[in-house]
Amino acid sequence: MTTDRSISLLRGETVHGHHRVTFVELFFDLVFVFAVTQVSHTLLAHFTLIGAIETLMLLLGVWWAWIFTSWTTNWFDPERTPVRIALFALMIAGLVLSTSIPKAFESRGLAFALAYAAIQVGRTLFFLLSLPPSELAQRRNFQRILAWLSTAAVFWIAGGFAEGGARIALWAIALAIEYAAPAARFWTPVIGASSIADWTIEGGHMAERCALFVIIALGESLLVTGATFADRTWDAPVVAAFALAFIGSVAMWWIYFDSGAEEGSEQMSKAMDSGRIARLAYTYMHLPIVAGIIVSAAADELALAHPVGHVEGKFALSAIGGPLLFLVGMILFKRAVRGWFMLSHMVGIAALLLLIPFAAQMTPLIFYGLTSFILVVVAAWETISLANRED
Repeated sequence: MTTDRSISLLRGETVHGHHRVTFVELFFDLVFVFAVTQVSHTLLAHFTLIGAIETLMLLLGVWWAWIFTSWTTNWFDPERTPVRIALFALMIAGLVLSTSIPKAFESRGLAFALAYAAIQVGRTLFFLLSLPPSELAQRRNFQRILAWLSTAAVFWIAGGFAEGGARIALWAIALAIEYAAPAARFWTPVIGASSIADWTIEGGHMAERCALFVIIALGESLLVTGATFADRTWDAPVVAAFALAFIGSVAMWWIYFDSGAEEGSEQMSKAMDSGRIARLAYTYMHLPIVAGIIVSAAADELALAHPVGHVEGKFALSAIGGPLLFLVGMILFKRAVRGWFMLSHMVGIAALLLLIPFAAQMTPLIFYGLTSFILVVVAAWETISLANRED
């Protein structure tokens, strides 16, 4: 750093390892524990085609607000008082956003839009103004980001005033703008596009932040399982569904954390182009991983509520869709980290797809058991194959 640490809010250089995740960052994440819970419950309450689209849009917004903040706290030091206060302000807006999620496409659309725009634009503007004049490249970077997010905010707020299909259309435009921005390197008239060098980050910190968000999503799955199980009569099918829900969560944890998370952290810590890897592997590719866990949480609740009888459409979609999204995200993430596609993950994806035609011929418990079994096989296969590769 060329800036004076006595006046700069930027992080210092690492001496050993990587920047640790601070307690204020963990405190900030609590808001998003609530947001993930709200998204999961909203999916269950509106499990139709339109409801699924709306829930996906809400998840896209929640993830983007969180991941952009994680990029920012990779550059700025949360131990500095102004940065802490900024994070607390973002938490207030995040709570408004989270509480608006269940009725975001009904009566609380404007509240959701204003809270989201405040998070994205307010955070960017604050940190832009906090940058010292000597950090010209980073100032340009934040100016570009501000231009894109401010443009998207217009559509978010306009959608908040609109209703029905118009709200969906306007918010879809806003999301398209925001999700295209990093891929376009925030190209802006006059000042052009950011370079990958402008996005250089401390890779180990970003990897750890994203791993913690995966833990948040898995924690939501366990909370749903425990709460639903507590309210049910503990007969044999319900107990079996409870066991399968836990096994599925453990398998997902194993697939992500047994080797992938650590390898990702090591790769990011050593990479000369950490910004490029972070944009691809963590900013974009972690979204289907998180989405898969949230959809699987919906399947957990449905399995515990109705473990016997016939497989209904929404249960089949969530029981297959959750693990499928998760494995697609994992195979892309590990491809970015390792350089090859994991055969175990490809076989797992194929096996899940092959289950779809047979859903109507099974009970929910058997169908759910098979999806959990596939995840366990993928986890075990990967562990064994990587151990053999090391020998």
